Amino acid sequence: MIDDRAKTFDANNQKLIESLCDRRFGIGADGLILFQKHASADFYMQYFNSDGRESSMCGNGGRCIAQFAKDLGVVKKFATFYAIDGIHTASYKNNWVSLQMKDITQMEVRNDQVFVLNTGSPHFVQFFEYDVDTIDLVNEAKKIRYNNEFATDGINVNFVSIHNNVLKVRTYERGVEDETFSCGTGVTAAAIAYSVFSKNNQSEIEVNIQTKGGNLSVSYLFQNNAYQQVFLKGPATFVFAGEIEI
Repeated sequence: MIDDRAKTFDANNQKLIESLCDRRFGIGADGLILFQKHASADFYMQYFNSDGRESSMCGNGGRCIAQFAKDLGVVKKFATFYAIDGIHTASYKNNWVSLQMKDITQMEVRNDQVFVLNTGSPHFVQFFEYDVDTIDLVNEAKKIRYNNEFATDGINVNFVSIHNNVLKVRTYERGVEDETFSCGTGVTAAAIAYSVFSKNNQSEIEVNIQTKGGNLSVSYLFQNNAYQQVFLKGPATFVFAGEIEI
């Protein structure tokens, strides 16, 4: 997370971003986010995958940059910002950040267990009857991410199992080309797909989610054949601060 309000960071330098994200010879990260000024909002979020390429919306990154804005004193109780997929709002309560995601008007139901939808980034969601921790995620997800349908543009692959009404989600992320411990747009996709998978006909739904990176929740309303007021909720914890010389 870089404070780039002065626009001093070279966002076109793919090799630089890739080197900063390198876990052996750089800082180490699944992605890089620039915090920038915006004329009609509190700030702008520019997100890059660890391969150095600008990517689509990062949900957990959105929560983190909202917390970053609060830590910088730019916002207090509420934030409005733009990202590549449009405008977002965020609020803060009990050390959690609640981030409003885009409305979802389309979801492809491929069968009773497989769903494809875009929650700011494209996602393939598959439910399993057994614990997804037993799956060789990287190898199995690559078969989907690199098949003839998705190889060109890429897709994030989410495998989901259910334990005591809590979704356990594991995500293989394009651009990272590996498992990430928590993907915000991925758990949002899983939570929305769960409403169809579980045949939940309620108009107001909240789903608790477990990832390797921690616990999250997703709430939304289903009305007018759309998933609206979609909120991704979870903690955004400060780890460290530093300066880099480029």
